[in-house]
Amino acid sequence: MGQERTTSAAGELGPEARFKAYLADGRFMLQRSRSTGKFTFYPRVAIPGTGETDLEWVAASCRGTVYAITVNRGRDSSYNIAIVQLAEGPRLMSRIEGVETAAIGTAVKARIATLKGEPALVFDVEKAGA
Repeated sequence: MGQERTTSAAGELGPEARFKAYLADGRFMLQRSRSTGKFTFYPRVAIPGTGETDLEWVAASCRGTVYAITVNRGRDSSYNIAIVQLAEGPRLMSRIEGVETAAIGTAVKARIATLKGEPALVFDVEKAGA
């Protein structure tokens, strides 16, 4: 049943399923319009606002900065939820591993981790000079 919702009539993976397949292969890929060069995230079939459908998958730089962050504290543990501005332009929600919080503008680098048995994109604070 899940296969029906993730493939097109031509049998190709849809944008979200393709993104997850790339993560499972250890690759962080973004969509980019061939005609404008504009990047988009979350995976989709057209660029929001302008509607370009000539999207290609390209390797992400894995670089970004903390745009916003909050800490969710519980009785047993705490974790952050961050919005990261990617070097390519789009913003995405993730978490910054290894720290409780980070200053707005902090340089971060993406990596693929396993969360709840699935590949997921997380970020680490970039070391100075890295």
